[in-house]
Amino acid sequence: MIHENVDKAKKSKGCPSQGGGDMAQKQKEQQAMIKANLAKIKHKIFVLSGKGGVGKSSISANLAASLSKKGYKTGLMDVDVHGPSIAHMFGMTELLDITPDQQMLMPKQVNENLKVVSVQALMQDKDQAIIWRGPAKTGMIQQFVGAVEWGELDFLVIDAPPGTGDEPLTVVQTIPEAQGVIVTTPQEVALADIRKSISFCKTVKLKTLGIVENMAGFKCPHCSECIDLFKSGGGEKTAKAQGLNFLGSIPFDTRVVSAGDKGVPVMLEENESEFTQAFSTVVDNIIEKL
Repeated sequence: MIHENVDKAKKSKGCPSQGGGDMAQKQKEQQAMIKANLAKIKHKIFVLSGKGGVGKSSISANLAASLSKKGYKTGLMDVDVHGPSIAHMFGMTELLDITPDQQMLMPKQVNENLKVVSVQALMQDKDQAIIWRGPAKTGMIQQFVGAVEWGELDFLVIDAPPGTGDEPLTVVQTIPEAQGVIVTTPQEVALADIRKSISFCKTVKLKTLGIVENMAGFKCPHCSECIDLFKSGGGEKTAKAQGLNFLGSIPFDTRVVSAGDKGVPVMLEENESEFTQAFSTVVDNIIEKL
């Protein structure tokens, strides 16, 4: 089953849920696999944002990395089909393996506690566009939940594309017990879209752990003065206005960019900085809310 879908993902066409035989039976089997996998995962954290460019994938990657360093068995699932960044952030250059019975996809084992899966790791040509409509994306996300050998996990972190379309809706429908972490930057143009994300969560009854404010300030490497590149305080203000938890504010740090390009999230490195301290506070707040 899964090997057929992997081949189709590599070709970037067709629906990953299509195939011969009794479709109703296949759907029943898939739902059973999804239920079985989710039963082995304690907490599901859905990282989302109504706006692109706020660092959502970076937050997802470093959240999963931080949880794994704390000793938690963690999975990271990248469901951003059209713009997957997670694979590059973890240096996933090889195609993912399949179990010997060709029924399950093996996630990349980053360290003893962290597993990662991304559609990018199914593509032979990394620059090839994935041109899928909604049903194809829905099928792939469902397979990432049910047809991946996740095993026993303390946390599954789900990184979705921006907006309130097919992918976020499929995650909520497939993983109804997921809890949202909304990412924003401080400026109003981002906060306006974040308010739509909050509305989405309320509409689909997605429990929200809180809001994270990313890129909140940049310390000049020459004079150490803090520069508010995208203003400041907007995330906390919005959280209070919407009755949500404010999970913390994270500064802009160029080392996050270089670490992501290098394929090792900055929270997996040993360097202590204002960013890592602020991010650790966010992670602690998330764990506390759970």
